[in-house]
Amino acid sequence: MTFDANFSSHLYSLPFVGILLSISLGPILFPTIWHKNYFRFAIFWSVISLLLLIGKFGFSSTFQEWIHMLFHDYIPFILMIAALYTITGGIHIVIRARAHASTNGLLLIVGAFLASFIGTTGAAMLLIRPLLDMNRHRKYKTHLVIFFIFLVANVGGSLTPLGDPPLYLGYLQGVPFWWPMEHLFLPMVKVLLLLIAVFLVIDHYLLTKEEKQPKVREKGQRLLHITGMRNFPILLGVIMSVWMLGEWSNAPDSGMLGLTWAEILRNSLLLGFAFTSWKITPKMVRYYNQYCWEPFKEVARLFFGIFTTIIPVIQMLHQGITGPFGGLLQLANPGGHPDIKLYFWLTGWLSAFLDNAPTYLVFFHMAGGDAQALSTSMAPTLMAISAGAVFMGAMTYIGNAPNFMIKAIAEKQHIKMPSFFGYMVWSCSILLPAFMIFCWFFL
Repeated sequence: MTFDANFSSHLYSLPFVGILLSISLGPILFPTIWHKNYFRFAIFWSVISLLLLIGKFGFSSTFQEWIHMLFHDYIPFILMIAALYTITGGIHIVIRARAHASTNGLLLIVGAFLASFIGTTGAAMLLIRPLLDMNRHRKYKTHLVIFFIFLVANVGGSLTPLGDPPLYLGYLQGVPFWWPMEHLFLPMVKVLLLLIAVFLVIDHYLLTKEEKQPKVREKGQRLLHITGMRNFPILLGVIMSVWMLGEWSNAPDSGMLGLTWAEILRNSLLLGFAFTSWKITPKMVRYYNQYCWEPFKEVARLFFGIFTTIIPVIQMLHQGITGPFGGLLQLANPGGHPDIKLYFWLTGWLSAFLDNAPTYLVFFHMAGGDAQALSTSMAPTLMAISAGAVFMGAMTYIGNAPNFMIKAIAEKQHIKMPSFFGYMVWSCSILLPAFMIFCWFFL
């Protein structure tokens, strides 16, 4: 770190708390004002945070630290989101099948595993419309969207850094690419199977109350039709480049802003893959997907504020028990040893009501911030933090970016979705027991 003095007050963390509360409460309390001015909120909190840092450390040190954050954390994060969002938006899927509990369950399982490799946002945007279209003649469809949020938009993104933003932030901090696959595979599968079992019971029951569905496929029509197949090799290129360049641990320094040649090459490839997908995909495919840039712009603008305001929070956590967060650190690490159950629930509940990516980063640094130690000797702690951030982002609409997007798509198709607290009745009734079982057996 470039800062040469310690923080002695929680004051410097207030902009970070402010932006997270704005993101959480803005869409609920004043949705019209929020959607028109969310970037202004992000800039406001960023400026307050930077002014506080300049007042304590001076302009030069603050600017140096902000530039480090911008090029080492923010830009790689946004380029990954942009690449996956652009490429998956160029693939359109049509499934001509009669709705059954088994076919719906199979689609949710496929979507959950797919989310780990193309991102929860990518998998959600790719499969929510085929799922709803396959069930378009049904009267009872709300539960389909809710379980889709649970499984595809959250729990499914557990196995690689591409799956969910928290894991990608961990990867940028130095956690090995395949670490989540090794440590979260069994927990994810067991939570997934628990939730699928509940879904099959609910869906089968509701199907018995439906009228008989009309024929959905004419003779000669294919069961599965995919448009935009040319994007699959590009998607594979994203996965391979992030993985292989992440393994280039001894990459030479480029001499530019402290970046290695591996980082520069990875960022350039991600940008190139997104541009290639945009150019080679027929516009009609994106039209069918109702593709627009607004969701990505919102993520990019809000995370600019999050990454800026989190700078002093991370520094204060690195001060350990002598810093402003000493009390919280002692609570989470009684006797100097991490309480992994507490890490899971703290990370999870904050992820549910704030945003799971910055929440993951806070607890990652609360646990020491040493990726080498966390991915080896402290692997159970990192597993608890990762599972809490990824799994419990499903507890509310605001826990993970795709949740609200899926809700909006469902409502456009005239599906009556529960309110914010109505959704929490579903999540607390179904997810909490599953997470308690997970905590009992795995932590």
